[in-house]
Amino acid sequence: MRDLNAPADVDDARYERRRSMLQAVDEHFEQLEKADAIDASDSFYQAAFALLASPAAKAAFDLAAEPDPLRDEYGRNAAGQRMLLARRLVEAGVRFVSLTFGGWDHHDNIAGAFAPQARPLDQAFAALITDLEKRGLLDSTLVLLTTEFGRTPKINRTEGRDHWPRVFSIVLAGGGVKRGAFYGTSNATCTEPDDVALGVEDFAFTLFTLLGIDPEKKLLAPGDRPVAIVKGGKLVKELLA
Repeated sequence: MRDLNAPADVDDARYERRRSMLQAVDEHFEQLEKADAIDASDSFYQAAFALLASPAAKAAFDLAAEPDPLRDEYGRNAAGQRMLLARRLVEAGVRFVSLTFGGWDHHDNIAGAFAPQARPLDQAFAALITDLEKRGLLDSTLVLLTTEFGRTPKINRTEGRDHWPRVFSIVLAGGGVKRGAFYGTSNATCTEPDDVALGVEDFAFTLFTLLGIDPEKKLLAPGDRPVAIVKGGKLVKELLA
């Protein structure tokens, strides 16, 4: 794992010199001013140092520790191995894991571009859900597959699909979500929501609730301005198990 290993020219002695220099700078600023931002920055550095010194952190990223049949089940490709790594991180106690796969901005040649990415994604996602379930981790892990918007219901002049924010789908699994359920429908042309559309605010409100975060809590922005985590929105109970 690149970011958990020092560069070849940084030995233990050089690493400690760098750390002591950083500590000297931090102590200087702490004497000048006490501020939450400084304390927060220091906490991030300490967390990073803990990761660098942790054998368990390095081990969590070691995909070679997984049996070959399971790696094959996920797929020997970027989608499969990233989702397998996500499961390893969850199993190691990481509380939030985010990954991306491929590019889906198919304004051109969607027929040729979509299928080569969709197949490995389907395989990997199915393997992830199955693997989490077998290990007893699915009920305590909320899995979300989404993007930022959908695509036009019509093919354009370059045989692709353009941006369309009105209708698109997401997938939720585990973590308190009802199993095997569908919520909301689109109209016959997939241009507009037809029934019980899940708006962004309701989705965010429900997601934060599932994560154990009060979506109505207010955070202080610069200038001590209270800003709600979610502006509007309500809990969609039909999504909950």
